[in-house]
Amino acid sequence: MIIKDKFYIGGQWAAPAGSGSIEVHSPTDGVLLARIPQGNAADADAAIAAARRAFDAWAATPPARRAELLKKIQEGLKARSEEIARTITLEMGMPLKLSQRIQVGSPTATFGMYARILGDFAFEETVGNSKVLREPAGVVVAITPWNYPLHQIAAKVAAALAAGCTVVLKPSEVAPLNAFALAEVIHEAGVPAGVFNLVTGFGPEIGEALVTHPQVDMVSFTGSTGAGKRISQVAANTVKRVALELGGKSAGIVLDDADFATAVAGVVGNCYLNAGQTCTAQTRLLVPAHRYDEAAAIAAATARSFKVGDPLHPDTTLGPLASKMQEDRVRDYIAKGIAGGAELLAGGTDLPADVPAGGYYVQPTVFGRVAPQAVIAQEEIFGPVLSIITYSDEDDAVRIANDSIYGLSGGVWSATDAHAEAVARRLRTGQVEINGGPFNIYAPFGGYKQSGNGRELGKYGLEDFLEYKSLQFKPPPKAA
Repeated sequence: MIIKDKFYIGGQWAAPAGSGSIEVHSPTDGVLLARIPQGNAADADAAIAAARRAFDAWAATPPARRAELLKKIQEGLKARSEEIARTITLEMGMPLKLSQRIQVGSPTATFGMYARILGDFAFEETVGNSKVLREPAGVVVAITPWNYPLHQIAAKVAAALAAGCTVVLKPSEVAPLNAFALAEVIHEAGVPAGVFNLVTGFGPEIGEALVTHPQVDMVSFTGSTGAGKRISQVAANTVKRVALELGGKSAGIVLDDADFATAVAGVVGNCYLNAGQTCTAQTRLLVPAHRYDEAAAIAAATARSFKVGDPLHPDTTLGPLASKMQEDRVRDYIAKGIAGGAELLAGGTDLPADVPAGGYYVQPTVFGRVAPQAVIAQEEIFGPVLSIITYSDEDDAVRIANDSIYGLSGGVWSATDAHAEAVARRLRTGQVEINGGPFNIYAPFGGYKQSGNGRELGKYGLEDFLEYKSLQFKPPPKAA
């Protein structure tokens, strides 16, 4: 069992103010994996004070030097990539071969990306008689989730550090070990004391202490819509900036001219990535009504092709859910789908066969003929559950796709990119995959409506951590 008993504050590993601890269980078999400190308000105060002390010097550090340190962090993560990938697999359940590419490869690339962006980013420009400056927002609290733990940390921390902000990170207590590894890498890279700080604990205790603190200038949060609303409310008292990346209920639209074998399987694969624990998952498959039977057969067959099991096993393509609470939540939604009269095409509430005892496993599930307003078509399930919804024409497909409180992602499949793009432009969502186009860390990531506000990644993510300042100069006298 792994024991973490200190926080990283002010450039050193420091004992917590309290004596509480949090147990971390492996989703593979439910076994106790680690213990981490349960931080409190005093720990929040200490971390914020360290970040505040370090801010002025870090903000004044030339971008080229900040880029050098970000590059060193990238190199440090790369050197420990196999270890960190295995750690993330053990703590949240993504199959190891996917963790190596996604859970570690993506955040490693993100630190390198921000090092490159700093090379030519314009922190100031002249506009008439004004000089417009882009300056760091200040002390940033980053609160991150468990589903893509290091990826979400990197999207916030790398951008904030690049901008010249100092950071206090509170990772999810469900999958926190990767954050401790990052703190070690940051320390070894030579990042000045107090620029990055790490605390752990529960949201209602240390999380709220961080968010409400008057010395915090900005909060960047990724997680549930309910938690995001709470953060917005309690942060409002100090009028700090709040960036939110929240839930989703994305639609994958398969147009009548698409290659159905490729498109339907593509949407199922997107839905089931990370056992469905992806905020951008296309959990609503929209198909023409007259081709429902064809789509249903392909979706069910694709679902049954997934191998559920131990995420360390090389044949596993669908690992466990991250926690017992998440397993119970997903099973409850599957039961609601059955009770609501949807057609169960694959999966269900039974435990998958041949999985490790004590683990948090759910069968990959497909529901057909789902009403657009059904609970399973409207609420974020965060598990491997797909709803097939039929539409009459493209206008109907767009209407159904947009009929959601969320607007984070989506996909459109067609025989041509141009046809898919025409439909995608009508969707009220932050990103749309065109015929399965891959994720791009240089493009802005974020959502419309209750999927949040602000954008992460690329230059857009850097801009989210910057403030504008205008210097107004007296124009030179006009020539006689």
